[in-house]
Amino acid sequence: MKKIYFSIFIFVLSNTIWSQENKINSEKTKTEEKTIVTITEEDPIFPGCEDVNPKERKNCFSQKMSEHIKKNFKYPKEAKKNRITGKVIASFIINKEGEIQNITTRGPENGKLLEDEARRIISLLPKMKPGTQRGEPVNVRYSIPLNFNL
Repeated sequence: MKKIYFSIFIFVLSNTIWSQENKINSEKTKTEEKTIVTITEEDPIFPGCEDVNPKERKNCFSQKMSEHIKKNFKYPKEAKKNRITGKVIASFIINKEGEIQNITTRGPENGKLLEDEARRIISLLPKMKPGTQRGEPVNVRYSIPLNFNL
């Protein structure tokens, strides 16, 4: 009797798992366009890093990103006047076309001016070669901290 109950239990369990797997796969195809990847086979490539050894591209990306921030950074006058400081985390997507989109920021409690400046800096990023997964371009999310110190 125990063997019959166990067999029925295994049968029901396997059908439930199979059904859930099919549901996930069908949902994936519906939302494929909205998929955002954080780990890619090939990361987005910052302009000027195309000819760099693939193993060194992350370092090149980081260096170019730092140069971009330094070049475009302007401490907001009102924030400087009111001695507002802190760290702002800027999050954004490099889409399938290599463009920057969906910029969001999170900073200190009184740091709206700092968040606005972080969004401005990120919005000025150049168009990049998009990241790829299985040879296809994908949307890739990045987050970067920007420190505002006086």
